[in-house]
Amino acid sequence: MVVDDEPNNFDVIETLLYTEGYVLNYASNGQKALERLDKFKPDLILLDVMMPELNGFEVCQRIKTNPTWQHIPIIMITALDSKETLANSLEVGADDFICKPVSGIELKARIRSLLRISQQHQSIQKLCEQLQCVNQQLTELNIVLEKQVKERTAQLEKIILYDELTQLPSRIFLFEKLEEIVRHRKKQPPTQNIFALLYLDCDRFKLVNSALGYQMGDQLLVAIAQRLQQYLSPQDLLAYLGGDEFCFFLDQRQNKSEIEQFAQTILESFNLPFIIKNQEIFTTACIGIALEDCTYQTPQQYLQNADIAMYKAKLKGKGCYQFFDMPMYTSSIQNLQLNNDLRKGLEKEEFLVYYQPIVKLTTLEIIGFEALIRWQHPERGLVSPSEFITFIEETGLIIPIGLLVLKQACQQLRLWEQNGYSDLIMSVNLSVYQFAHPTLLEDIDRVLQETEISPACLKLEITESAIMENTNTAILLTQELQARQIQISIDDFGTGYSSLGYLSQFPVDSIKIDRSFVKNISDNQQNVEIIKAITSIGHTLSMTIIAEGIETEQQLAYLRELGCELGQGYLFAKPLNSEQATAILKRRFLKVNQAIK
Repeated sequence: MVVDDEPNNFDVIETLLYTEGYVLNYASNGQKALERLDKFKPDLILLDVMMPELNGFEVCQRIKTNPTWQHIPIIMITALDSKETLANSLEVGADDFICKPVSGIELKARIRSLLRISQQHQSIQKLCEQLQCVNQQLTELNIVLEKQVKERTAQLEKIILYDELTQLPSRIFLFEKLEEIVRHRKKQPPTQNIFALLYLDCDRFKLVNSALGYQMGDQLLVAIAQRLQQYLSPQDLLAYLGGDEFCFFLDQRQNKSEIEQFAQTILESFNLPFIIKNQEIFTTACIGIALEDCTYQTPQQYLQNADIAMYKAKLKGKGCYQFFDMPMYTSSIQNLQLNNDLRKGLEKEEFLVYYQPIVKLTTLEIIGFEALIRWQHPERGLVSPSEFITFIEETGLIIPIGLLVLKQACQQLRLWEQNGYSDLIMSVNLSVYQFAHPTLLEDIDRVLQETEISPACLKLEITESAIMENTNTAILLTQELQARQIQISIDDFGTGYSSLGYLSQFPVDSIKIDRSFVKNISDNQQNVEIIKAITSIGHTLSMTIIAEGIETEQQLAYLRELGCELGQGYLFAKPLNSEQATAILKRRFLKVNQAIK
């Protein structure tokens, strides 16, 4: 607020402060200034000393003696440059003093300084008020804090001992229970009853998260927990270990057979679908079992051995259980070494791609190759994928290794194209884990861009199980691949649970008949009929039929007669390294009696 009986003075001040962004309010005399203070509260007052009726000293004194206004900083402005005027100003409570003619630089500096001091004063005042309140509330606050500490301690104990999602006991709870049981058993005489730890792992749960999202995955875990609890006896315990893993503690069981029956019952309970948001989700599980053993000293030993047995069960297939024995421990050490070797092999580029020719069965012309992974182990030599594929799928190494195969295969195809072989098709296998991986399309696009091959020359071989895990997602993904002109082939057809009619929903270019049907084609009429049916319906759906595992001329003759267009197998050539594959390309048309073995 500017208080001055001369309007020209206000204009001068307004001009000087124009660039500062202040909002100025004008009062033409002291009385009006006092009246306006009842309506609004300015941050600072510029007060002229020499005014009629109420002079600046009187106005300042009234403001400073009013509790409501006294904190407002006041700068006195006067043409009287005397010590007496300065003394009078300070005596009535003015915060600062400036002489006319007013200097813009000085005025701005003094206003900024007083506003800063005023703000600091207000902050200190608020702190003082808060401190007064704190002193009054300390006793009550201490009581509240003690209560909160107790509640928080109880909450933390619950968080530690129980899983928030499933509401089941946690791994720590399980360990405490086991420690108590082991300690108690050591003090008691031997008993015929035994206890056991059952380590349950859901099969391919990561695919549920990838295909349906983590929210659906969490709800599925809750549904699994609720179902499993139905099978507990009062003395039993079900704990959630994290991820997709649960653990049963079974106490007071009479024998191994009773525990075995319980494990089988649990696995059979997974035959029924889980209903999540009106959607049926099927999953399976595997169980590893560690029985009570007086040589075990810690809960960790029980859980570790049950975990080892569970992994062994998973190697047997879905929905299996396995009891722990000491040879498994040795095997687990070997698996640990295998994991280390595989990771080192990936770093040291020990993985190679071999190529098996795919030929037209009528002319034996090479139309393309299937890319197959091999591992050049520094000590074991060339290792077949059958020895490590399952392991790298379970550990997640299938993603970087699979990408390596795709990249090497496309690079080799590009090299052949540059040497004049421009019409070849490169087939690359995708595991169920790769197919469900969120960066699959991005990885494929990047490899195609880097290698500069035509997408139409790339064929991705996908297993039945991969597309049947989640059909809606699979349809969208295969449509994305088709939009890129990438060919799609269903690998090992006939070994899964799909049908050709069901596959008509997918943009599939070809079907590979599994080698198990080809192997016994000459002496198994049922296999002949299966191949005939697959070929007939496949052609109706405009799909090319490929037979794999052709090893004899008799098999070749049958497949030709049944209408299979393409095939591969040791009758023509085994998987070849890049140099051997390049050499065989020069012939282009193979003769079965000249196949590279």
